Amino acid sequence: MNAPRPVHAPMTQFPVVDGCLSIGGVPLPVLAARVGRTPFYAYDRVLIAARVAELRAALPAGIELHYAMKANPMPAVVQLLAGHVDGLDVASAGELQVALDTGIDAREISFAGPGKRDAELRAAIAAGITINLESFGETERVARIGDELGLHPSVAVRVNPDFELKAAGMKMGGGAKPFGVDAELVPELLARIGSLDLRFRGFHLFWGSQSLRAETIVDAHRQTFALGLRLADAAPAPVELFNIGGGFGIPYFPGETRLDLAPIADNLETLLPQLAARQPQARPVIELGRYLVGEAGIYVCEVLDRKVSRGQVYLVTDGGLHHHLAASGNFGQVIRKNYPVAIGTRMDSPATETASVVGPLCTPLDLLGERMALAVAEPGDLVVVFQSGAYGRSASPAGFLSHPACAEVLV
Repeated sequence: MNAPRPVHAPMTQFPVVDGCLSIGGVPLPVLAARVGRTPFYAYDRVLIAARVAELRAALPAGIELHYAMKANPMPAVVQLLAGHVDGLDVASAGELQVALDTGIDAREISFAGPGKRDAELRAAIAAGITINLESFGETERVARIGDELGLHPSVAVRVNPDFELKAAGMKMGGGAKPFGVDAELVPELLARIGSLDLRFRGFHLFWGSQSLRAETIVDAHRQTFALGLRLADAAPAPVELFNIGGGFGIPYFPGETRLDLAPIADNLETLLPQLAARQPQARPVIELGRYLVGEAGIYVCEVLDRKVSRGQVYLVTDGGLHHHLAASGNFGQVIRKNYPVAIGTRMDSPATETASVVGPLCTPLDLLGERMALAVAEPGDLVVVFQSGAYGRSASPAGFLSHPACAEVLV
């Protein structure tokens, strides 16, 4: 007897009105008319704010939440989140400008990334944000630029941990990595920081991302606190920022379930007193990107043609990998798996047809959904790709084959 095939986690965050998906209280066809064209991304501001509130209610008091803008740098989204979170993390001068435009206190902005150009460092130092140092060479450049500007740069050390977690969706620490300073070299770097005209603020310890297993995150937090407190003994000043990264995942693929926050919160309740006892000035920070915005966004494209090739139904749309590389399977997937997809204008119709959703590009990689159970769709229907609020438009090769760009809207 065959085992049942795994299915996607239910996508219930958007209501259905008269058979159509509704985003931000606007039915999908009306929203498409309002945007004026397809394809487009739509993000629901109420869902984003609710996710932050949910986290604050679940996690222990005193933990600050920062938004990693690389997940979704749309200015309107960042502006919204700046009013709900405690800080922003940027990864380029372009993101820095968006962050500063929100009006958030510059001291609550941090800058990460292994390849910061001198012009970016100069802008960051002039703005007064905190630079997460990724190497000895970068440290020297920050000190030099600070001297040239007559300023005292604020810095934290991004640590490449001396542990690696096998169950992390994407490993950002442990082993040899281009990110951060190897943990065993951090005491030497801290000594050098102490000899320079730099303002040391703390640590950024990032071990990985997109984990759906609470036990993995619990283990990561235990090891992160132990490592951070050990390194703090060599710090040239009291630790102000104790950024333990994020790693909270969302369910994308069949068989995945949503992350259980309760064990993570319980574990943090036991770890925070250790930090308070040994580094009383330290502010614990969890930095999240996709977990805050990923489930609040959809990608919408229109069916242009319906064709059958040797028994296989293809829905040819005006969207594709040039707008949504991740959904096509070409953004980190080893074995391609389908994002949750639906016919957004036929939500009340049963999924009686097996169809593949493809884009207009002349490549077999332009695939948004492969052999999925969908409602029968015709040209003019709108296809929706769920879980698209993070690493969507900005993470895709928009110039590929010179097709038109897609729109974005916050509703």
